[in-house]
Amino acid sequence: MNTTEAMQKAIELAATCVKASGDVPIGAVILNESGEIVATGINERELSKDPTAHAEIIAIRNAAKMLGDWRLEGHTLVVTLEPCAMCAGAIAQARIPYLVFGAWDEKAGAVGSVWDVLRDPRALHTVEVTAGVLADDCAALLSSFFKAQR
Repeated sequence: MNTTEAMQKAIELAATCVKASGDVPIGAVILNESGEIVATGINERELSKDPTAHAEIIAIRNAAKMLGDWRLEGHTLVVTLEPCAMCAGAIAQARIPYLVFGAWDEKAGAVGSVWDVLRDPRALHTVEVTAGVLADDCAALLSSFFKAQR
């Protein structure tokens, strides 16, 4: 599976998020080196009443559990929205070398918008970032969700 296909899967997951958890529609998938999905996640903050239950964190937890290792070296995280500072930190801590995201988060993004946690030259772990994959589709999900909230 290539990153565009993986982003399409993340978008599908995000679309289920509102019904499944009542939360902001964000989906994440983790691919192994062969391009196979090893874990997924959606936002579950409202469902679990856990402020750390972002899609990326859920996917990382699921991958670590499935693989039996917290080091996700060689894996790629694909997520519909630019990660926040907490999620960027978790990506680095999990040693994920590749990040692909869709829409930019101009308010809380920590991979280029507000901060750039993953590409800071002082970072202990280097992450290759690809931004803007199916960005319009990812942004449309978020826009629809927030429009319905108002």
